[in-house]
Parts: sequence; C-alpha cells; structure tokens
Amino acid sequence: MTQMVPIDSIAGEAVEQLLDRAFGRDRHARTAYRLRAGTHAIAALSFALVDGESLLGSIQCWPVQFDGDDGSVRPLVLVGPVAIVPERQQEGLGRRLMEAALAAAAGGPPLVLIGDPEYYGRFFGFDAAATAQWRLPGPVERHRLLARGANLPALPGVLGPRRHASAAA
Repeated sequence: MTQMVPIDSIAGEAVEQLLDRAFGRDRHARTAYRLRAGTHAIAALSFALVDGESLLGSIQCWPVQFDGDDGSVRPLVLVGPVAIVPERQQEGLGRRLMEAALAAAAGGPPLVLIGDPEYYGRFFGFDAAATAQWRLPGPVERHRLLARGANLPALPGVLGPRRHASAAA
C-alpha cells in the first residue's frame, strides 16, 4: 500500500539514488540546484511516497528569495524536484506529492518551480506571468520558470538561495 511520509523519515542516500534514477547523475549542474545552494529542504513541505520498504517518489521544497532591482526582498519557496521511480511513472504519484506540498504550503510565501508549463499550469495553477524579468544563477528556458501565489513580484530582480534561511517556510 502506498503511503505518504515526511521526507526526513527516509534515508538521505535513498532519496539521492531516486533523484539519480529520475534525473541522471549530472542533475547537480542544473540551475534549480544553484537556486537552492547552501540551503536545506523545508521539512514541513517535503514528502516521500513509500510502498512498504520501497521508496517510490519524493518532493522537496526549498527556501529561496527574490531580490528586486528596486531593493525589495521577497521570500519564496522553490518546489522540486518531484521524482518518481521510472517504473511507476504515469500512475499519478507525482501529482499526489504536488498536492501534498501545495496543501502544506498554503498560506505561506509564493511558490516557484522550473517545469512543464502546460502540466503545472493546468493542474496546479503555476504560470510564467510574473517571472519574465527574473534573473537566475544559471540558464533557464523562460517559459519553464513558473510561479503561483499572492503578491508575486513581477519586476526585474534576481532569484536565488534565501539568505539566513531557517527550516521553516
């Protein structure tokens, strides 16, 4: 039976192996990893799906911030990676993980992710409307930089790791 558990109840090495299987060992060079450099996943927003002793999937959320060119600083939450073991993809497990993270994040800072705009827009309300002028610490396809939430900064600025990030959102 598939069960949702806090990700911190899963061995870190098991999560890393899952991420390697889902995204490849070169994943650490991606911009999303640079966005969360030096931070720790937000435990209250990060989950795993298990079936007995088997790890089927995980989602992690990270503290990031937007530094506006106007001097404003806005905390945000980076959603992802969402990873499912290849042999269990297309079963809705990733969607369950997203729904759990979004429910846990309700009422908190706006959310941002790098992903498929059609999927994350249709099912979860993410879009690229506010992110057009955001700069990141690496390359990104503009249409894949998505956000949702109240009071999203729609101005030029830099998205990066949250300074002095705590374990809370």
